[in-house]
Amino acid sequence: MRERGDDALLLFRKFAADFAEKYRMPAIQLMDDARQMLLAFPWPGNVRQLKNITEQISIIETNREITAAILQGYLPTQNTQRLPALLGRREGKGFESEREILYSVLFDMRQEVSELKKMVHNLMAERGAQVVTTPVMTSQQAPMPAIIHPVKPTVCEDDDDDIQDTEEYVEETLSLDEVEKEMIRKALDKHHGKRKSAAKDLNISERTLYRKIKEYGLD
Repeated sequence: MRERGDDALLLFRKFAADFAEKYRMPAIQLMDDARQMLLAFPWPGNVRQLKNITEQISIIETNREITAAILQGYLPTQNTQRLPALLGRREGKGFESEREILYSVLFDMRQEVSELKKMVHNLMAERGAQVVTTPVMTSQQAPMPAIIHPVKPTVCEDDDDDIQDTEEYVEETLSLDEVEKEMIRKALDKHHGKRKSAAKDLNISERTLYRKIKEYGLD
């Protein structure tokens, strides 16, 4: 992905929009210094690594405008020697470790919430399903424990929203060209074919946009 220039910015914007919709929060945006850092990073993990880092930032950061200082805290420390120097740089390895721990805790919390929702639905389905009967006692009989007749619980099907909230997020194999083509097409539609406005919206140069339009046959 390193050789594809502005593609990293396009992918970051797409992932940020996707996670904003998924977690129902405003999308994060890169400031100018963060954009330069994103482009300078070699991305050894390719598209999947960029996607994972975008998700971490979307969940953890309360400030939706991401600076280079913030972004650097999420990038692997072994590659930071290739990045532009920053004043007031955060403690690298320790800070990254704290980020990973916090991200892990947040992920576990989402899993627990999903499990709690399933438990609530199961309890509601079983409500009133068990019938408890107590035998009639006579003066000659000793007390006997109540007899519980188990009844098979009714399965309650969740609606689409519940399923979406509880199902495990499945990673899909990404096609870089398809993502780019779709984002460019949407930007052109949004600005009624005005390439200058579309390029500005995509944070790429007009020259790059023209090349991509010809490459994907969007002219």
